[in-house]
Formats: sequence, structure tokens, C-alpha cells
Amino acid sequence: QVQLVESGGGLVQPGGSLKLSCAASGSIFRIHDMGWYRQAPGKQREMLATITSGHSTNYADAVKGRFTISRDNAKNTVYLQMNNLKPEDTAVYYCKADTQTTPFYGMDYWGEGTLVTVSS
Repeated sequence: QVQLVESGGGLVQPGGSLKLSCAASGSIFRIHDMGWYRQAPGKQREMLATITSGHSTNYADAVKGRFTISRDNAKNTVYLQMNNLKPEDTAVYYCKADTQTTPFYGMDYWGEGTLVTVSS
């Protein structure tokens, strides 16, 4: 099994910054793409940013220029630096990792989420 644990959420004022971390552990053979998603109350979960094992990135328009995804392959950890936060960024933030547990089997694993609240 593979576990993903997010950290770094909390309350921040509009215009502020937060950095989220997500560490993967367990029976990991190889991690491919990793990503950050969020789900606001009453809304569907949406993709924010993804990053390949080779560090190629992709961003949703809503966060492009404000959020930066990065990863440390040696630590099996993905990060999300969030700047210029807005009230509409309030949501539960989840990480996802496309993970092989053997050379022949892989699947997507999700963390349990960390709450980010942007409010004055």
C-alpha cells in the first residue's frame, strides 16, 4: 500500500502565501506523475497542477502565475507554493500520485486532504 500525507494548510489572509507538501510512503516502486487538486464546498474536485517525474509541469488557468508545483523525487514529495491567495482559493487541497508498487502494477493514490482557508 501507498500513503500520501498532505501538510501545510491553514488560514491565510487574501494576498498571502502558503506552501503545501505531500509525502508518499509505503510500497513504492516508482512514482510517475504527481499533482494537486482541490475541492471547494458544493463544487467538483478540480485539477490545479501536475508534474512529471522529469519535472515537466502543467497548470490550470485559475492558478497559472500564482501557484508553483515542484517535487523532490528522492523524498517522494510534491510541493505546491501558493502566492497571492484569494478567497476563492478556499478549499480542501488533495495530492495525487500515479504510483507503481511493482514493475507490473500501478494506480493513482490520493491523500486525505488539507484545508486552506483564505479570509480576512
